[in-house]
Amino acid sequence: MRPFFKTWLTICLLLPLAAHATNREQRLPNVNGYTPKSHASAPSSKSKKSLKNAPQLISKSSLVPPMGTKESSNVLSRAVNVLGTPYRWGGSSPSKGFDCSGLVKYAFNDASFDLPRTSNAMASGHGEKVDRKDLKPGDLIFFNIKSRRVNHVAIYLGNDRFIHAPRRGKSVTIDTLKKPYWEKNYVVAKRVLPKEPKALQVVQR
Repeated sequence: MRPFFKTWLTICLLLPLAAHATNREQRLPNVNGYTPKSHASAPSSKSKKSLKNAPQLISKSSLVPPMGTKESSNVLSRAVNVLGTPYRWGGSSPSKGFDCSGLVKYAFNDASFDLPRTSNAMASGHGEKVDRKDLKPGDLIFFNIKSRRVNHVAIYLGNDRFIHAPRRGKSVTIDTLKKPYWEKNYVVAKRVLPKEPKALQVVQR
């Protein structure tokens, strides 16, 4: 009876440990990193509702590709190189001065870009709308200053800074979106995209 009692005691002690090990293995993923559905609890109706109402993690504007590094660098370089140039309404060159849209046209003076002349036309025309939180250097930002429509444009530099030709009596300068004035008058941002190449026409003979 003594050997039998010893075997019985050993079995009694090992059973709880075996059960614990089995439960632990069921909670862990298998070798391929996949946990069978039979071990996963089905989501409740409350959790399904919260997932349905959860905000999208990726905004639409973040899917709009920014300009290439070289293109963006060229635009910003041309704009920064004319810092201090006096404001002049209708101006679009370093020798004659710049207004806000004239500065943008000058900075984007490349065959692959086709921008309108006025800030309002730029805002409603070429390019894709970009959320403020997704701004990239080279994007255009638009403001509504004492008007019912967009009437000012600037080039975004990064870190909430932008370069623009402000107004009469001022010069091309760098400013920040963190200022209450610009925060208040900010309207929209656009990402300028290169012109699509013209489709080749096949001449039939």
